[in-house]
Amino acid sequence: MRCVSYNIQYGTGADGRHDLARIAAEVADADVIALQEVDRFWARTGMVDSPAVLSEHLPLHHWVYGANLDMDASFVDDGRVVTRRKQFGTMVMSRWPIISTRNFPLPKWGDRKLHSIQQGLLEAVIDAPGGPLRVYSVHLSHLAPSTRLPQVERIIEILRSAPGEGGAWCGGHPDPTSGWIEEDEPPMPESAVLMGDMNFTYRGPEYERLIGGWSQLHGRLTGRRSLADAWVETGNAEDEGSTYSGVAARIDHCFVTTDLVPRLVRAWVDDGATGSDHWPLWVELRH
Repeated sequence: MRCVSYNIQYGTGADGRHDLARIAAEVADADVIALQEVDRFWARTGMVDSPAVLSEHLPLHHWVYGANLDMDASFVDDGRVVTRRKQFGTMVMSRWPIISTRNFPLPKWGDRKLHSIQQGLLEAVIDAPGGPLRVYSVHLSHLAPSTRLPQVERIIEILRSAPGEGGAWCGGHPDPTSGWIEEDEPPMPESAVLMGDMNFTYRGPEYERLIGGWSQLHGRLTGRRSLADAWVETGNAEDEGSTYSGVAARIDHCFVTTDLVPRLVRAWVDDGATGSDHWPLWVELRH
């Protein structure tokens, strides 16, 4: 199973060209795709519906979209209001059915001068060949560790509580003929993959909170209930690799629950991609 995380910068490459077909071609070989900075109905990108365009170029993938920044973009046509939303968010695409999805707003820092937007965590429960799998696409604040750490705490809470909450619906119904139950109870598995542009490096306190602290004697501590860095678990060094043209470091990550570590095969960055100012981070797992 090939997973990829890609901040697509709303489809605009380092060459300044907006080309969603190029983005789609760069991730077409993936089974599971986590995208960030996906917009809908912005003037800067020609008022296109990016999720719809991407799905046209990747017709064999199921998809869900999570709008985090969501504002009015309605207009009047022939005396009638046409409701339209200007949106910016994340996306998950999968070769296998997406059983259920939820989108969680993350804590937002309200700055007096610097640009700060609402961001979120998009959950997709995928009917993968190896069994149901939770996949998350996330984009964290670009401002500072102090604005990201509350977001990280919320992510930890969401990931840990999800299996106990159950699927999109759970339990029975007193009236089986009510129409409420039309399929088997959907799963909410323990296994999870968290991918996205997290805007922190392995040196940050956010990384330590998710993975484990650093010991001068023993190196990186790895918690039994912490997440695992797929990059490191597949033999790469923490200080190796770059996922963003503006920083010589990994700020895009793929973290997995520890039960998935034995299934990890390899991880790599496609630094030849030109569709964005970021580069896709790829991770392969056994089914």
